[in-house]
Amino acid sequence: MDVAELLPKQLFKGKTVFVTGGGSGINLGIGQAFAALGANIAICGRTRERLDGAAAELRAAGARVVRDELGPVDVLVCGAAGNFPIPAEKLSPNGFKSVVDIDLLGSFNASRAAFEQLSSTRGCIIFISAGMSFVPYPYQAHVGAAKAGIDNLMKNLALEWGKYGIRSNSIVPGPIEGTEGVRRLGGENYAALRTKSIPLGRFGTVDDIGRAAVFLASPLASYVTGTVLVVDGGQNLAGSAAFAGAIEAMQQRP
Repeated sequence: MDVAELLPKQLFKGKTVFVTGGGSGINLGIGQAFAALGANIAICGRTRERLDGAAAELRAAGARVVRDELGPVDVLVCGAAGNFPIPAEKLSPNGFKSVVDIDLLGSFNASRAAFEQLSSTRGCIIFISAGMSFVPYPYQAHVGAAKAGIDNLMKNLALEWGKYGIRSNSIVPGPIEGTEGVRRLGGENYAALRTKSIPLGRFGTVDDIGRAAVFLASPLASYVTGTVLVVDGGQNLAGSAAFAGAIEAMQQRP
């Protein structure tokens, strides 16, 4: 069911949502969910071709995607991320630093840059975290450190910036079908185990995460801040063993 069938279609009319890493996958899905509810969308990312394609999709959904027309930010979504599976003993200092720079430092930089606008709109920040933040996953030492930092940053900003009317929360997506993240982190090897490793018996969709994001930014969550919202079908309740098996199988392929 489309988010516009669940919430008022003009819920975010006149609001500006800025999504880092908004050119594809989960982050584009979040942008589309806000666009379906009347928001104007700004996106940034590393690949111009992806951004142009994403902008066209968002415009087709009725959003304006022109920087000079958007006005101050009401919702900041810090979604830009980097990941690659690698054993810790093979992880270079630069590889570790790259993920921390993209995920954690990037999230801080975006939040700090948006502070003045968010304080003027009494807006909110949504960080895209991961289960690696609170469950140890093999081959993910760099990601776990970065995402744990993001969740701690989120809570600190909720504590410090609440006096400005700024709310700060995180979303932890589970494995989301059709995304680059699932392809890189086990792919069909993990898909074959989903009925055993995910209590709800399915992968998530970008719509699942988009709905969580619009909820956190909406008046329904006006008293919610400093919270990690896990949207993973219960996957992390069982730990990371299924993920480990999928990664091992992928790495053993010729």
